[in-house]
Amino acid sequence: MTQRLYSTDQYARETQATIVDVDPDDGRVLLDRTVFYPGGGGQPPDVGALHLGDDRLAVARVTADDRGVWHWLEGGLPTTGTAVRAAVDWERRYRLMRTHTAMHALCGVVWERFASPVTGGNMEPGVGRLDFELPDWDPEALQPLEEELNAQLAAARPVQIAFLPREEADQDPSLIRTKVSLLPDSLREVRVVDIVGLDRQADGGTHVASTSEVGRVRVVKAESKGKGFRRIRLALADDELA
Repeated sequence: MTQRLYSTDQYARETQATIVDVDPDDGRVLLDRTVFYPGGGGQPPDVGALHLGDDRLAVARVTADDRGVWHWLEGGLPTTGTAVRAAVDWERRYRLMRTHTAMHALCGVVWERFASPVTGGNMEPGVGRLDFELPDWDPEALQPLEEELNAQLAAARPVQIAFLPREEADQDPSLIRTKVSLLPDSLREVRVVDIVGLDRQADGGTHVASTSEVGRVRVVKAESKGKGFRRIRLALADDELA
């Protein structure tokens, strides 16, 4: 199994690693440890590079399976046993961390006001959307929602990571903010992201350590996604799409 440094140290930009397997037919390698997040929960996978001395091999895609984290490379495949320096595209990753934390904060604000579960979500660096079951949505609520979200972010709430045994997590239904639990049956340890005092839920993605790092956000629009459902889009205020 790959040691997944991104899960415990979200600010780790690079690490020394060893290639433990090579799949030449698919152009990918398996590392013994990595800082690359393989994607999930609406957050896209990291990109970056593997460095072998002066050589740089771009990492174009990352996924995970029961063996570990696989990295798709451009520019050739090293052999098993090769030592590499794995480095993420940090500017992109940090923007995703800020975006993902903003989305959790939005989830907390919506839950506090409407007790509405999330029915879907997705993000790219700087922008994201969450789908909610909101049968009594008032378009006039959009601006107050943005104001409350920014107030919560400015409060510099700590963002803490914890790991719970599956049996303990299953006893706390509040950890699942989606309408349907997305936790696979095989998962025996649940990673919990806690924006202290605002939002606490099971999540595997990467986040900043304090909501103050997110900065201001714009709640761009709320779209109808069928009777009783709304898609709320947000963007970091310093993003060109905001």
